[in-house]
Amino acid sequence: MTQTATAPPSALRRINPATLYFFGALGGILFGYDLGIISGILVVINKVWSLTGFEKGVVTASLSVGAMIGAGLAGRLCNRVGRRRTIMAAGGVVILGTVACSLAPNFDSLVGFRTVLGVGIGLSSATVPTYISELAPARIRGAMGALNQIFIVSGILIAFLVSYWLQPHHLWRWMFAGAIVPAAILIIGLTLLPETPRWLLNTGKEDEARAVLASTHGREGDDIDAEVASIREVIALDSQQSGRIRDLGAAWVRPMLFVALLLAVGQQFSGVNAINAYFPTMLISLGFTANTALLSAIILGITKLAFTAWVVFVVDRWGRKPLLLIGNVVMVVTLGLTGWVILNVHDKNTLGTLAVILLVLYLAGYELGWGAVVWVMMAEVFPLKVRSIGMGVGAVVLWAATGIITAVFPIMSDHNHLGLGKSMYVFAGINALLFVLTWLLVKETKQQSLEQIEMSLRDAA
Repeated sequence: MTQTATAPPSALRRINPATLYFFGALGGILFGYDLGIISGILVVINKVWSLTGFEKGVVTASLSVGAMIGAGLAGRLCNRVGRRRTIMAAGGVVILGTVACSLAPNFDSLVGFRTVLGVGIGLSSATVPTYISELAPARIRGAMGALNQIFIVSGILIAFLVSYWLQPHHLWRWMFAGAIVPAAILIIGLTLLPETPRWLLNTGKEDEARAVLASTHGREGDDIDAEVASIREVIALDSQQSGRIRDLGAAWVRPMLFVALLLAVGQQFSGVNAINAYFPTMLISLGFTANTALLSAIILGITKLAFTAWVVFVVDRWGRKPLLLIGNVVMVVTLGLTGWVILNVHDKNTLGTLAVILLVLYLAGYELGWGAVVWVMMAEVFPLKVRSIGMGVGAVVLWAATGIITAVFPIMSDHNHLGLGKSMYVFAGINALLFVLTWLLVKETKQQSLEQIEMSLRDAA
């Protein structure tokens, strides 16, 4: 039933689509900053509290534990209050957790407060891709989804820069506090933005939905009528007003749920956050000074940003699946070579230089494929009724995988266990397996509307 008592559509038409995507994706900076800043903080607090490998893993993985909780809450919250308000709530939790981390008096409290911070990150990571995918036209949805990853890697780069500037002064509390700035900007920006047209139509607010479509798609009249009719068609296919987690078990949904979980686990088991979180620590173990290691991390961050930006221009032309496969090939080769170099090159200068070059190339491959594309596809493959629930489940699994990798890596890479070189071989093997699974199971989704993807899933069942 159409709702007539809504905000004037003309007010929404004046919003520049670029503004929608900018503030919609800004949540990625929170994600990236809090993932990246711990690498510099570990260098400082290790001197203050003399952390064991296990404790380094605990404080790093505590963010993932909180993020699992936040992602688990995101689905129902999205359906009840909308995508936009859920992201705003995430920003508020991030500010609360950041302030607490900045004031943490000891290691145990830091772990607890970083878990709270993770709740906000989990809410954001599970909701931002859905928000962007439901706002963006099909022809550029991949590029707009990749924009979220640009913000994630921008956040990581900012974290590396902050670490480089503040680490010599041991100002780790100020490193944490930096997350307050993007969180505040995010909340302020989203107060000016609309809800997604899919959620608005699903809750009976057709006038607002039409206004948002006009603003983001540049359409009027018959074009908007056709878009609204397409969305209403998939809404009518299921009388259930909001998705339930058990709906993910429907026969026609299960294949895409499996693909989403494969992408979520694969993204993290590829080894990326072992590198992001421990890159300076790894280089220090190879003989670098702390300052040089943090400077090298900045080079890594710039590379990540450059290749993610490239994905924006090619993801809607090359397609999602080819980028995933290309990324796997690059990661297998570079990780395998990194492992060989660490185990066989004994000159410290040569070893350090080659390791940095190979790991930078590894992250270029990751960002070209599994960085942006995973978040794009996870937000595309679920049907409307269970999209927010499915993204929540996918994000919970992704953060669980992140927690496992960041907790285990300091132990497995210790010379008393596998060691750094053999750990690189393990990740290379995982990426080879991911290549095979992607080739066999992942289907292309480029240039299809969300409704076309859903209808093709139903027809295939």
